[in-house]
Amino acid sequence: MNQQIASSSNADLLIYSRWIATVDDNNTLLENSAVAIKNGKIIAVMNAVEAKALFPDSQAIHLNDHLLIPGLINAHGHTGMTLLRGYADDLPLQTWLGEHIWPAEHAFVSPDFVKTSSQLAFAEMLKSGTTCFADMYFFPEATLQAVEETGIRAHLVPPVFDFPSNWQQKPGDYLSAIVELITNHKPNTLVSFGFGPHAPYTVSDDTFLAVLDANKALNLGLHIHLHETAQEITDSLAQFGKRPVKRLYDLGVLTDKTQCVHMTQIDDEDISLLQETGASVIHCPRSNMKLASGGCPVDRLLEAGINVGLGTDSAASNNALNMISEMTQAAMLAKIVSAKADAVSAVQALRMATINSAKALGLASNIGSIEIGKDADLCAVDLSDLHHQPVYSPLSALIYGETQHKVSDVWVAGQQLLESGKLTQINEQSLRTDVNQWRDKISKSSR
Repeated sequence: MNQQIASSSNADLLIYSRWIATVDDNNTLLENSAVAIKNGKIIAVMNAVEAKALFPDSQAIHLNDHLLIPGLINAHGHTGMTLLRGYADDLPLQTWLGEHIWPAEHAFVSPDFVKTSSQLAFAEMLKSGTTCFADMYFFPEATLQAVEETGIRAHLVPPVFDFPSNWQQKPGDYLSAIVELITNHKPNTLVSFGFGPHAPYTVSDDTFLAVLDANKALNLGLHIHLHETAQEITDSLAQFGKRPVKRLYDLGVLTDKTQCVHMTQIDDEDISLLQETGASVIHCPRSNMKLASGGCPVDRLLEAGINVGLGTDSAASNNALNMISEMTQAAMLAKIVSAKADAVSAVQALRMATINSAKALGLASNIGSIEIGKDADLCAVDLSDLHHQPVYSPLSALIYGETQHKVSDVWVAGQQLLESGKLTQINEQSLRTDVNQWRDKISKSSR
């Protein structure tokens, strides 16, 4: 990768780092190198000495004890639920949803609720290295407003249900609102869209077909909770005589633009259908463990050539939105599920949280790796602390070394959104006040 240069003109910014994990096709790891950025794009990745000679007058940032990685991509979440963090814990999925979360959403969810929740999520995600997130939640206009105020990258997949919510009343209403949001949105390179038919147990065959019809002209991706629990499989066999993956395959829902979220219950036929269609899987290990939903057999999927990305799910079920922690748990859980120590390596965990997630969301041409021509979405992790020493492998330190809170700097399309641990576009004190007001309101109502 040395001396790959897109332009000989001066750079806007040079970022020097002790290590750079490019996450290119060869998983190239550079030492004492630099990334040159111009107009929000990466124009060079090269040796530090050569970079200084080629770009002598560029603004420079020196990260002497850091690992620079692509910005992390949270490929599944519900940022509008962040105000429900810790609201209902230690419960199985259906009890958690039906008896606690859905009633709370009915009571409180509004545009103001979603915007404050989203701002809180963005603050946490940026401080832990996430530069792009996929989001399925109500009132996406409020999330979009928060995105535009913050500068984080977003892939919005508003939900579709068969039943009413605070946002819409029936399937056609959800679809009309989504299409209107997409078609009326002012073009923004930091925002992309898809459809979010919620799950096989909340969406009928007719509604899935209506989603496909609405998507014909747009040709966007579909984002679906799928095979999340064993009960989901049992219920589908009883109602439809087939597993949910087969049901969606028969409907034409599974394509290379489909993101299958969770997939904790998988058999050989499921794997075969994923292979045939090219659909991606989004793994959410912490949420699945907390809700006792099961463990996705990631090693089997990777061996089958299926693209596996990584997400946190919501703060209400996780309770964190920290993708470094998610990478750690993904690597660890895979070893337990497979009984193989090499099931998911540190390198594979990083790929899942970067380029694999980018591929799943259809964004790999712009983000997911540190390569010339891609947007400068970058994350710097400080490995200088004594408890990280000695550093034989910076990727081992990143994934296994408790680095969840060691992100120092973050850039999205070249704009610095986290500088030395401080958010540049979010007023933390004001946000804390808004969050506490919502906490008091929800707590008072719950008593």
